[in-house]
Amino acid sequence: MLDWFIEWFLGISRQVVGSAVYIAAPMMILVGALDSSLLSLPEVNDYITVARIANNPSEVYYFPLFPAIGSVIGCLVLYRIARRGEQFITKRFHPKQLDRVKALYRRWGLFALVIPAILPPPMPFKIFVVTAGALGYPMGRFAAVIMLARTARYYFWGILAFFFRNEVRKMIDWLGENLLVILGVLIAAFILFLIARWMMARIKGQPAKGKAEVSYTD
Repeated sequence: MLDWFIEWFLGISRQVVGSAVYIAAPMMILVGALDSSLLSLPEVNDYITVARIANNPSEVYYFPLFPAIGSVIGCLVLYRIARRGEQFITKRFHPKQLDRVKALYRRWGLFALVIPAILPPPMPFKIFVVTAGALGYPMGRFAAVIMLARTARYYFWGILAFFFRNEVRKMIDWLGENLLVILGVLIAAFILFLIARWMMARIKGQPAKGKAEVSYTD
């Protein structure tokens, strides 16, 4: 069932990692844009950036900019959709989640984007993007915040890959051999998380039982 995804993922990774930079750069921007817009490719940008720099250490100075640029483009697509369609937001995200994110924006403004933009999953990110669009934050300032945060994130991975490139290559080989098992574990963990969350919601939603009335008879 997951074979097609694994083949696609490994194929894209090999193309970006092994191609000349004038080919790899636009591909990396495209992957970053897809991941940050309507598709979800968790940590694919991080993985490819690390693999590319581990194999091409001299590119540590500039290659992390490409996934950051792609992420900005994808976020702007979501931002524009959110500006024009409230229905898109309410279908994709729970109203309670949106209310919590709006409260964070009211308190911190666009700085509420910084932590979700820097941290990898499971930290939610897209809900912050669409909420910024729905609230009408200035697009230029929004793009600048995303660019700075994503650049910091990908340069962090790039610098680690530069200094630990031998270990990274060994890890990449191990991931390639065990990718199906890893995906299966992640999917199982996600399903268990959803089940636990649903059970907690059910428990909290149950009305509290009133205390039993005690009557005394002669």
